Amino acid sequence: MPRNAQILLDNRPQGEATVDNFRLVTNDTPALQEGQVLVRHHYLSLDPYMRGRMNDSKSYAACQPLGQVMMGGTVGEVVESRHSAYAVGDKVVGMGGWQEWSVADGAAPGMLRKVDTRQIPLSYYLGAVGMPGVTAWYGLTQIIDPKPGQTLVVSAASGAVGSSFGALAKARGCRVVGIAGGPDKCRYVTGELGFDACIDHRAHGDLASMSQALKAACPDGIDGYFENVGGHILDAVLLRANAFARVALCGMIAGYDGQPLPLLNPALLLINRMKVEGFIVSEHMEVWPAALKELAGLVASGRLRPRESIAQGLAAAPQAFLDLLKGGNFGKQLVKLI
Repeated sequence: MPRNAQILLDNRPQGEATVDNFRLVTNDTPALQEGQVLVRHHYLSLDPYMRGRMNDSKSYAACQPLGQVMMGGTVGEVVESRHSAYAVGDKVVGMGGWQEWSVADGAAPGMLRKVDTRQIPLSYYLGAVGMPGVTAWYGLTQIIDPKPGQTLVVSAASGAVGSSFGALAKARGCRVVGIAGGPDKCRYVTGELGFDACIDHRAHGDLASMSQALKAACPDGIDGYFENVGGHILDAVLLRANAFARVALCGMIAGYDGQPLPLLNPALLLINRMKVEGFIVSEHMEVWPAALKELAGLVASGRLRPRESIAQGLAAAPQAFLDLLKGGNFGKQLVKLI
């Protein structure tokens, strides 16, 4: 069995996370037992929710144990199998974690899923045709539930979730406005993803400025908002929300270092009779097949053209993750392992 490089959570962050919170080790891969599968990871997914898991406090994701491999999504290839459902050479997506190899129980629900790479690149199953894409699909269809012609806004619009949200919303006849960091990302959001407008949050770093930018981009108000960030952006959206607007609360990256995120004017939720619902997409596995089918169709037809930021090698994962938290990625952040 191969030697396996792994990244562990060595200690918990005190405030902002650093590379010193992680530790790179090498261990023997255990021999396969009956029903198990050995997977060589090709790509590792880095996602903002992982920052919440590093804290020893209540979060929407389970706490990451110290001294264990960092949890995370992976795609790769079966190189040895003692399970009848998996053959050598099968391409699979799973939760293999921050390591080069994993031994998975082939019968455990949600541990492994075979994927077809004839039309969809393997790495896309960690982004547009994976958990981020399904996250966008759920928030749009199950919470915002838009009607054609309505105006929808999404923060972190150039990322894996935001780009998928835009394609799904445009397919339903909505006006879609993105919020992203920097002119290059905004050009990508409108030019390649087909959003109707994009606001550069770096140019509108306070409530008054962001509110005015949203007013210009959303002259008919905001009917639905997909939240990835929090902070003054959410306050500005509430100021421009229409009556009966819906907010799908997916992430609050502005508060992942433990800082509180007070809401400036919560009375707007009542005044506008708004619906605000947080969700965790892994709690809604029943919708995944329908969501993945639609997302795969959008990618195959060219209506969803996701970008990827790819770091090289397992040792690069901690710094790439920290850069992601500061918006340094452009599209889905991955680590290439092979």
